[in-house]
Amino acid sequence: MQQKYVAFLRGINLGKRNIKMDELRQVFAELGFNDAQTVIASGNVIFSTADKPDAKELQAALKQKFGFEIGVVIRSIEHLQSLIDLQIFAKYPDSKDIKFYVTFSSQNIGSSLKSVRSIAGDFDLVKTDDQEFFCAAFRQESGRFGAGMDGLEKLFKHQVITTRNWNTIKKIIAKANG
Repeated sequence: MQQKYVAFLRGINLGKRNIKMDELRQVFAELGFNDAQTVIASGNVIFSTADKPDAKELQAALKQKFGFEIGVVIRSIEHLQSLIDLQIFAKYPDSKDIKFYVTFSSQNIGSSLKSVRSIAGDFDLVKTDDQEFFCAAFRQESGRFGAGMDGLEKLFKHQVITTRNWNTIKKIIAKANG
């Protein structure tokens, strides 16, 4: 039976790392995945397959096609829907001064975030799961959101991680179920 997944690609369409979405969908088709659809040009690909997808196999195919390393983290649509259903950010007001983010990891996070604390007025570390963590980021005087979150990536040097805006996750779910 076919199951839907999302491949979150790290760091594409930044600088010289540009990928056309039709070429990206073609790689997924060549690997035998069905119904590949992209959501926003930042590296979100919904696809279907009967077998559990292998992120390392996908990374190798992407490197061969595009000539540079692209980290891949895969989650099932079912898992993403379960995260939405948790209403992780429900305690925060709907405000243009707050953005919500989820960071996906290719491996267990373990104790990587053990020493991380929220920074008042910058960001809150809202929730940590085995392979993802959730942050609420607050608008800074500079206009940036959650500047202190930049340091979190340094805690994951030997893992593939990638961060998405929570609204992007909602768009992915809507498109996958649409």
